Amino acid sequence: MGRLVPIAIAIATLLGCARGGGHERTELYLQRFFGECGAVYGRSTDVAAAEGECGIVTALINKFNAENPDVHVEVNVIAWPGYAQLAAQLAARDPPDLVTMHQDFIADYMVRRLLEPMDEVLRAGGIGPEHFTAAARRGVVRNGRVWALPWDTVGGLWHINTRLFAEAGLMRGGRPVLPNSPEELVAHARQFRERTGKPYLIQSQVNDPATHVRNFYSYLLAQEAVIFPAPNRIRLATPEARRVVAFFRMLNEERLTTTDQDNPAAIGAFMNGQGGVYPTGTWMIGSFQHESQTPGRPLHGGYTVYPYPRLWGRPAPVVGGHAWVMPARDRSPAQRRALARLLRFMAEHNYDWSRTGHLPAIQAVVDSPRFRALPHRANIAPLAATGTPFPAVRLQGPIEGLVGEEISAAIMGQKDIDQALADAERRVNEFLAETD
Repeated sequence: MGRLVPIAIAIATLLGCARGGGHERTELYLQRFFGECGAVYGRSTDVAAAEGECGIVTALINKFNAENPDVHVEVNVIAWPGYAQLAAQLAARDPPDLVTMHQDFIADYMVRRLLEPMDEVLRAGGIGPEHFTAAARRGVVRNGRVWALPWDTVGGLWHINTRLFAEAGLMRGGRPVLPNSPEELVAHARQFRERTGKPYLIQSQVNDPATHVRNFYSYLLAQEAVIFPAPNRIRLATPEARRVVAFFRMLNEERLTTTDQDNPAAIGAFMNGQGGVYPTGTWMIGSFQHESQTPGRPLHGGYTVYPYPRLWGRPAPVVGGHAWVMPARDRSPAQRRALARLLRFMAEHNYDWSRTGHLPAIQAVVDSPRFRALPHRANIAPLAATGTPFPAVRLQGPIEGLVGEEISAAIMGQKDIDQALADAERRVNEFLAETD
């Protein structure tokens, strides 16, 4: 965190934090998902030895409590994603002090004044939006205010079987040759199938509309398409949208991709060497890297990963991310000082969190040699700059579901493309009109 204010200054600012003039500890109530692993990490403060989302976040909070005896962070672990429980707590006017939230959901809570802007408390901890990556900044800054401490950036990547790419003649200088246009992708995919007998793409297309929505939004944004001309209105019946959907439908029709797999089947197919590229998220890097290091496994010595290739316009892969938000509630000055200290601590340990496979939210970590020394991280680091969040409108979850249903039907050949786009636009706009 070299560009944050020096830790000595922050500590000086926070002297007496949470003591309220006496010697009592200040209590903070933190609510998170990421799973329960108390049996393994319940008392651990060894962050470097922790593994996985749950292990790392548990060890981090244990370490903060151990190093800050005047503050105690009480943790409530909730089942993912936890928004129903948060809604009940907000209704009862007794929300936690700090909550994990997906960046896509911030707008829903912000417009209803259920979150507190965090500029002031972050600045008290020496943190500002200038420390965030471009992708993270886009995810948490709304109307000029900072509404969360971004924790990571997650999004789709191209996970690649380099053994099969070499067999297909698509490796140059030890790196996979990626397409720069739809036409190049088709040419590569046909060559790959001819030389390997396997599909170029493995995709989760059964009961997983999020796959199509991620591709669809990414390549709409790449073409500078305006998806939401107004916060309560979507526009999808456009030439840009038709271009993307028709292209992915053509890949299905030519059998250049798998078409009959759900998410677990697609993961298994990629691990077993049944195709060249599996477009899925940052969260799979660890599992696939483990396979590539296991002798006898089909991926052994033959795995790498890159951001989505640019097919149209500019690189603009759709990303999301986890964040720490402050629900609106009364807090004492001591609690605010303690929150500033906790948020600074979490930001300073953003590298530890990046070991999960998610991209860091702090630019200094992305630029650091130790981050780039992690497997494949230098390859995917550009996502921190080019990653683009879903448009900052309310109700992204239901909207994604409606769009996904229609786009999936068109790509799978179950519905006319123009009709699917018109129906998606109509259904979303009717839904938004009903919820105004």
